[in-house]
Amino acid sequence: MADESGAKRSPLLTPFNMIAGIIVLIGLIITAIRFTGGLAAVTNLSDNNPWGIWIGFDLLVGVALAAGGYVTSAAVYLFGMKRYHSAVRPAILTGFLGYALVVIALNYDVGRFWRLPYPFIMQQGTTSLLFEVAACVALYLTVLFLEFSPAALEWLGLKRLRNLIVKLTILLTIFGVILSTLHQSSLGALFLIAPSKLHPLWYSPYLPVYFFVTSIVAGLSMVIFESTLSGRYFGDKMDDVHKEEANHVALGFGKAASLVLAGYFIVKMVGISTANTWHYLNSGYGLWFLVEMLGFVALPCFLYAIGVRDKNVKLIKWTSALTVFGIILNRLNISLIAFNWHLPSSERYFPSLMEIGISVFLVTLGILAFRFIVTHMPIFYEHPDYTDAH
Repeated sequence: MADESGAKRSPLLTPFNMIAGIIVLIGLIITAIRFTGGLAAVTNLSDNNPWGIWIGFDLLVGVALAAGGYVTSAAVYLFGMKRYHSAVRPAILTGFLGYALVVIALNYDVGRFWRLPYPFIMQQGTTSLLFEVAACVALYLTVLFLEFSPAALEWLGLKRLRNLIVKLTILLTIFGVILSTLHQSSLGALFLIAPSKLHPLWYSPYLPVYFFVTSIVAGLSMVIFESTLSGRYFGDKMDDVHKEEANHVALGFGKAASLVLAGYFIVKMVGISTANTWHYLNSGYGLWFLVEMLGFVALPCFLYAIGVRDKNVKLIKWTSALTVFGIILNRLNISLIAFNWHLPSSERYFPSLMEIGISVFLVTLGILAFRFIVTHMPIFYEHPDYTDAH
């Protein structure tokens, strides 16, 4: 079909739209049940398991996979790697949507969701890690919104405001890196208070370091993974610069990811040696730990290195998917699988179908928002009025 101007319009009844529509409808129904019937109506949470998949996946995984924003902007604006500039806006957009969905997910998880802003306005518990995480996430979401806003302002034609925001790029990037360093590590520090609940192979005084380092890996890999999917499904929205730089981004970020993964593997081994928990490897949890470390840390590290050496972009792209899955597995291991490991299976937590449904619902909303924005705003191409701006 075509509109009056002769431009083609995409059909509405596509398989993706129909599936997404069904997911959104189911998600809205579960949302209504959650906010009218409470947590007990939709979750399997309990006093022993107060944090479920909405924290393990929606928050811990969401924040980690949204790290591409600060990693990419730091590389381009602070370290002068201008050859990766085409990756900045997609990475910032992914980060902004990721953090926005994290905040939305928190409203589902908090029993009295209307009290979510209380730490800022009622009781300033500044010695609490949760306060620090909440403050940093709220501030960084604001930073991401400002970093993303030039694309929206270009679309809206607000040139003066757009130019003002662009002048703050370096300041916003520095602020974003500081805030990300704080809350990425603090999410790991939250589990330091549970040494008797988290399995010794995953528990460590270095958890804040582990979370921060893996957030860098997640950011680098997510940029490659997202650019791969975007090139396939939104290639018609990309200009020649974005298409030409895609392989350079994959090679450069793949090399960095390989190095960071190697460093992470080393510090993990140091942590196990310091805690002297080697004997736990001779158990079921020990085997699962080796699957994570060898299959999703050592293997991607090796594959990234081979891909960079041979300039095999296809291998790097597949490795990014493997690494992203490894980050998801790591966060779920710490927050769910290896948590309360000593309890009998009958008392262990497993998410209900409605909990999983809300997580799928939120991911779908993120994909729909991403599709709308890249379809209408200059994310994968330079706006014609600002071709000389970079």
